[in-house]
Amino acid sequence: MREGARVRLDYSAQSLWRVDRMIDELRREDTTYAAVDTVLRGFGAYAGEVIVRQTGAEWWASSGDHWIRTPDGRLWDPIDEARRCFAGSGSLRLLCRDATVAGR
Repeated sequence: MREGARVRLDYSAQSLWRVDRMIDELRREDTTYAAVDTVLRGFGAYAGEVIVRQTGAEWWASSGDHWIRTPDGRLWDPIDEARRCFAGSGSLRLLCRDATVAGR
């Protein structure tokens, strides 16, 4: 995605603004969910890695689902948040903000 879209993703919390905008653009272009499912998983995984690097969280997986567990013990689902963002009711940037505050 970085290469094709020429978007700088540097694992910073600020880069999630760009990811949210890209997802919003996909939605406004009436892209079908089926066409972007893999991209949304990638965006969610990227957001999860941003949270891991910001908070010292760790990845958790079970039955094919993946979450982030912050040091305070809370579980976060960045992949599902990317899907909610595509549906118009989520934000990877805000998820990161909330997880970063909670992880401190």
